[in-house]
This record gives sequence, structure tokens and C-alpha cells, in this order.
Amino acid sequence: MSMSRRSVLKRGAGAVAAMFLPPLPACAAPATQAGLIRKPIPSTKEMLPVIGLGSAGTFNLRPDSPDAAAAKEVMRLFRELGGKVIDTAPTYQRSELFIGETIRELGIGESLFLATKVNVGDAGKEAAGQQMENSLRVFGRKSVDLIQVWNLGGSIRALSSATLAEHLEVLAEWKKSGRIRYLGITTSRDPQYADTEAAMKAYPLDFVQLDYSIGDRVPEERLLPLAQERGIAVLTNRPFTTGNLFGRVEGKALPAWAEEFDCTSWAQFFLKFVVSHPAVTCAIPATSNPRHLRDNMGAGLGRLPDAAMRVRMAGHFATL
Repeated sequence: MSMSRRSVLKRGAGAVAAMFLPPLPACAAPATQAGLIRKPIPSTKEMLPVIGLGSAGTFNLRPDSPDAAAAKEVMRLFRELGGKVIDTAPTYQRSELFIGETIRELGIGESLFLATKVNVGDAGKEAAGQQMENSLRVFGRKSVDLIQVWNLGGSIRALSSATLAEHLEVLAEWKKSGRIRYLGITTSRDPQYADTEAAMKAYPLDFVQLDYSIGDRVPEERLLPLAQERGIAVLTNRPFTTGNLFGRVEGKALPAWAEEFDCTSWAQFFLKFVVSHPAVTCAIPATSNPRHLRDNMGAGLGRLPDAAMRVRMAGHFATL
């Protein structure tokens, strides 16, 4: 993904401007001012910036890794630009630990909306609780904002409704005791969509995390409308799919009409499409590249496309 994105940033219209967006104060202004666009969590109306930060495949680093300095700069810059939502998981190898180490080093842990996950398969409620306790220790916090049942408590192709119910029971207990503020579920592939839909109907969820992009619009059919109907906040992973969106647009200029919604790069084009869907609360693109992070955060500034413009964007992308 990084190679094709680098090519696009060199060739795409407005790339230089996107790399040098002016810094924002650490406490970003409301959406009605010049700061990051925010959307509400339906269950509480708490406002979150529409661009967050994922960690799958990017923060699996040790402090002495040659890539650690850039990754730390990504997190520092993310908060400086007004970002809040960082999503990770104990199953992302060392990513959760690296985030915990970095936010403690930077002293920003309490100012972030931290989301992580739990999934111990059929190991039971005690094992789930132990995994969650470890996440709290990693973050250096007494509570965490959101814990989600990763892959519905199983794997993409092997699910058990019993393990999902068990995981959610533990999360409900933690929410009642104040150790988490929100609970949810995640998926990232359509083999799980039917089970995700059933879980969204069966359980009182604050969040659902799913994959959604201009190149993968299947969630528009049932999951996103259901989230609106049920008042469930939506985090979107894989907003660039697996990075192949950039290959589609390499060497191609942005359409001139992209300036109508304050878009200066293809990354912003893809992200603004995602977060402008009325069901989507926040997109969580993953990067360990400070230039890419600054570009991504630009998608949370200015205007978002309206419904008619979203149709135009999708139609244009289909021709590329």
C-alpha cells in the first residue's frame, strides 16, 4: 500500500498542500468552527472527530525498531491535529503494547478515545476478563473508552453464538462498573455480515466496527442502514480496502469538482466518501507514515460531500 500511495501523493493534484496542512491546537474546535468535523455517538451524543487512527499492521514495533520514531511521530501529530480515536487489539501482535508505551511517553493517554478488543474464543469469561485487564495495564488507565468483541468472538469463518454472548456479558459487566464506557463488535469481511446483522439486532450495542470503502460498498446494503435504525455508532476499518484503491488512481488527477468539498488528495477523496455516509461515525485508517497521517487528517477538515456528490464520486471512481 505505501508504495502505490507514495506514487499517488507525488502525482495527484494537491498532494503538496495535503502534506503541509497547518497544525491544529491539541483541543480541536467544534465542527462549526475551523477544526475537525465531528459526529455524535448515537447512544450518548458524545462527539468524535470523523478521522481516527487504526493500528493493524502498522504499530507492531519495539521501541528500538528503526521504524519506531516515525510511528511515535504519527501518534504525536495525530493528537496535535485534534485526533482522538485510536483503535487497536491485543491480537495485533505488539501494536497495543506499542501504543500504550507511546501514549504514556507522550503524556496523551487521558486525552484520547482508546478503543481495543477482546477475543479469547471459547476460553471463557475469566480469560476474557484477564485479556481486558491486561489492556488497561498496557494503556496505564483505570478504564478504557471502548472494548469490542473482535470478529464476533471467533474468526472470520468459524463463529459460535455462545462465545459472542459470553464476551458481551463480560463487557456489559465492565460497562456497568465503569471500567469501559462503550461496548461493541467488529468484523472486517463479508463472510461475517449475516452474523453481524443478527448480533446488531439481538444485543444493545454502542458501536459496530466494519470494513467500508468506495471500492467495497456492500455494507451500504444492510449493515449501515441497520446501524442508523438501531442507533449504533459505526467505526470503519479498511477505508482504502487493502490499499488497492491507490493503484486504481495512480497517475490520475483528482476531478476538478473535488474542491467543492475541500478535497486535495485521493486519500481525502476516499476518506470523505466513507465518513460522509450518514451512518458512519469515524474512519480509522492505519498508517505509520507522518506524511500520510497529515494527509488523512485533512479529510476531516472543511466540507463533506452531500448525497448527490457521493453518487457523483462513486460514479467517477467506477470509470477509473
